[in-house]
Amino acid sequence: MPPIDLADSPIIDHHAHALIKAQPQTVAQLQGYFTESADPTIKAKFVPDSIMWMRGIRELAAYFGCDPTPEAVLAAHSAIPLPDLANQMWSAMNSGALFIDYGFGAAINYSVEEQRVFIQQPIEKILRLEWFLQDLIVELSTFRQVEEAFFARVASARADGHLGLKSIIAYRTGLDIQWVTRDEAMRAFGPVKDKADLDGKLRLADKTLCDYFVLLALEIANQQELPIQFHTGFGDTDVDLIKANPLYMRPLFQSGRFNRVPFVLLHSAYPYTRELGYLAAQYPNIYMDTSLAIPFITTEIPRMLHQIFGMTPLSKVLYSSDAFSIPEIFYLANKWGRAALEQVLGELVDSDALTVQQALKAGRDILGDNARRVYQFS
Repeated sequence: MPPIDLADSPIIDHHAHALIKAQPQTVAQLQGYFTESADPTIKAKFVPDSIMWMRGIRELAAYFGCDPTPEAVLAAHSAIPLPDLANQMWSAMNSGALFIDYGFGAAINYSVEEQRVFIQQPIEKILRLEWFLQDLIVELSTFRQVEEAFFARVASARADGHLGLKSIIAYRTGLDIQWVTRDEAMRAFGPVKDKADLDGKLRLADKTLCDYFVLLALEIANQQELPIQFHTGFGDTDVDLIKANPLYMRPLFQSGRFNRVPFVLLHSAYPYTRELGYLAAQYPNIYMDTSLAIPFITTEIPRMLHQIFGMTPLSKVLYSSDAFSIPEIFYLANKWGRAALEQVLGELVDSDALTVQQALKAGRDILGDNARRVYQFS
């Protein structure tokens, strides 16, 4: 069979994060971007033994044309001004657009507006709910004020230039979202507000409040058919992986209250990939994203794609990187994701599951066209 070649298919990276202003200066700092662990021992001692690192350094050396050593790769990275390096790498990976969840690390990252100046492609915004909600609780005095400000911000999200919403409730209190009354939320607000006033800041992790405001956001999104991304599955060390199983969200989908909301469940919910594939196959408005698993599960990426494609309609699978901080993570994610997609689609053609034409269309859809449809992006 002819090979499945997706090199000319631009990537719409619908879930990613901003570049960091302080780029790595040492190999130890560079290693920190090749793991999801926050543990310094993992970063210093064990990352060098990971395939993510060993393969990544080798492929980055090939890109830079330098020796395949961490020191040489870091030197090559540091020799190129970040705006130039970003443009070069995004061009090399044939990226067509970038959607940034800018709520994470805003103080140390380049803003969306700054990145639009030096990355020569469309860059769009995704609004992270929990981050601005906790700021509202710190800044405002009463539950009613917070509720009204939250409602206004979400209701105007699309008009303010956001293509969708993002929730990290999986990190904060889990995906087992409960139906919460306004009275229950008001009662929960007092102690949370007292702590916020005492500390001058807040990491919101009260289940009643998190559930209430995510449900409120879903009500608003349902009126506008506004997509919302949910973190599912693995991630940073502080995620409770048990409660990051997307099956916990089934009551929301089954309720029928949010049928007009495109739910984009992120990270293949790894290791709950089959569970997420099942949900995407059962509910019309559930979509499955492959980010973070690509690139971090490395040699398992093709196996994961086979698991997804076995049941999930190919029009409901979206590629993205969930990359962050340095251009090299974007480059590796997009390179490995495209290559694995070509490999797996080729194997499906070989096994007579797809024709060549169907495989090529599926590849183009997964890399970009599905995201264009879900986010109404042109």
